[in-house]
Amino acid sequence: MNHLIKDSAPLELYAWLEADSELPGWDILTNHPFGSSLPDDQLTTVQNYFAEYHLEYVRQRDFQTFPSRLHALLLFATRVDAETFRSKHPARVFGKHLVRARSHGTYVCSFHDASWLDYLRLPHSLSLAALEEVVNHYWRGTLVEEVGLRFMDEAWCEPPVIEALFQGQLERVQSDASSHWLPGFA
Repeated sequence: MNHLIKDSAPLELYAWLEADSELPGWDILTNHPFGSSLPDDQLTTVQNYFAEYHLEYVRQRDFQTFPSRLHALLLFATRVDAETFRSKHPARVFGKHLVRARSHGTYVCSFHDASWLDYLRLPHSLSLAALEEVVNHYWRGTLVEEVGLRFMDEAWCEPPVIEALFQGQLERVQSDASSHWLPGFA
């Protein structure tokens, strides 16, 4: 799977945004799926920083052509991915609206399974070798379900949630509430 795109062909992506947020200049930290911890959750905050540090360290070392998670907009590849994320992390998208966006001009975009982030944030201690392996799978575009992961001596598998790391310009796509193809369906 070629999961790095450098192009100018239109690309549609999805994001959960606050009602008053505008594209493309929304706040990256509030749009970041794991950008802020839930209130009074210091362990989650530490796990988030730890995971993001290692992801960026390995990216700079081995995957320099990919956009940095710290400097890219984190979006979802499809509506299904955005909805799957919502079902897995309802508190992260509570009160937000699903927005469809289209690229405008040249961009760089890479696609990765965000379920690797869920695995990194489980309450376990990974060895540095295991951490390195997980982070490399993320950057290579491997899906979690393709690897036999274990947590607390049990098989661990999650459905993929494909996130898009996007650098470029986006414009909001206004949804047409009705379908011209099927009468009565919106």
